[in-house]
Amino acid sequence: MKILVVGGGGREHAIVKKLKENQTITELYCLPGNGGIAADAVCVPIAATDLDGIVSFAREHQIDYAVVAPDDPLALGAVDRLEAVGVPCFGPRKDAAVIEASKVFAKDLMKRYGIPTARYESFDSLDAALAYLQTAPMPIVVKADGLALGKGVIIAQTLREAEEAVRAMMTEKRFGKSGERLVIEEFLEGPEVSVLSFTDGKTIVPMVSSMDHKRVGEGNVGPNTGGMGTVAPNPYYTPELAKRCMDEIFLPTIRAMAQEGRSFKGCLYFGLVLTKDGPKVIEYNCRFGDPETQVVLPLLQSDLLTVMQAVTEERLAECPVRFSTDSAACVIMASKGYPGAYEKGLPITIPAELQAQVYVAGAKENNGSLVTAGGRVLGVTALGKDLPEALERAYKAVKQVHFENAYYRRDIGALALAAKEG
Repeated sequence: MKILVVGGGGREHAIVKKLKENQTITELYCLPGNGGIAADAVCVPIAATDLDGIVSFAREHQIDYAVVAPDDPLALGAVDRLEAVGVPCFGPRKDAAVIEASKVFAKDLMKRYGIPTARYESFDSLDAALAYLQTAPMPIVVKADGLALGKGVIIAQTLREAEEAVRAMMTEKRFGKSGERLVIEEFLEGPEVSVLSFTDGKTIVPMVSSMDHKRVGEGNVGPNTGGMGTVAPNPYYTPELAKRCMDEIFLPTIRAMAQEGRSFKGCLYFGLVLTKDGPKVIEYNCRFGDPETQVVLPLLQSDLLTVMQAVTEERLAECPVRFSTDSAACVIMASKGYPGAYEKGLPITIPAELQAQVYVAGAKENNGSLVTAGGRVLGVTALGKDLPEALERAYKAVKQVHFENAYYRRDIGALALAAKEG
């Protein structure tokens, strides 16, 4: 089989690595890929948002199956375009990808169908948003409506911070068109849980739970990033909570999308907060999370391509999906300065023998060597029989990998370990 993966980050590297385990794949392409993915797939410099280029490539190379991984091409309708030329895909169509592409849509959907989430209001007027803040309790969460590389969410502790966040999005256009509409919602307290799921629009199969670390600084301080590390499984996510989420959130969401005529097929990501009143949704993603994928897929024991095809063909109920009972930890190695300005082009050294898997995110090839090319550069993932062992192996590997001005959090998994001990 000839397989095409759209995207070029650490998540795509994890997907490519897992797909490679299937012996029926004869050719594996990644568009655009990156310098690290090039060791596992043929990378072609076609941007993930260049739908014309992707469709032309798929037709020319007679691609048998495509995996569209990032949010932007999904929201633009990449799956619709590929299916129109006869290429079956893993990923939601444009009308379903709106569950991530518009936070206003997602919040309104949850309100209509009684899916637990934070109280909120939406705005497309600066004056109305600022007026609302005058009577709103702090802290409060300000979200850009559209896609913003995982950074369009600001938790404001004070009224002044909230007003600055609203102006940054609506007046300064910090997130472009994504900030023309806003959601302002109550701040939910409690542990956060990420649950990725396979769904064919009728059946939903949650993957192993995980815990993301969004803030750039240790102790969960500083600005939001695309994610500084993850662990799986999430110790806060008990079997009892999993059942409650299935009954109150997962199945109701799939049914709501079907009811709206927007049947969702692909990977649906649930970002949850475990509040004192029960689990609530803080966000949906229409694709594999990054860097959650880097800890979830290594624990998948079933063949990824087989599961994906079952999703596409709406026969997920017949397809066994198994996960290891081991633990996984991923530590992101970033460029110093991220998520602000940072230097690029620094050589990367990865030893040949590591007790870990290195997923390449922001790097490119330069004269046969790997050099930094992004904010989040590498995701170093290790498995263990339990979380302490996985974390020990991951951090040991991080110390053996090198590039100048590398930055990583040293407390990935600390909250999860404290939960297990408690």
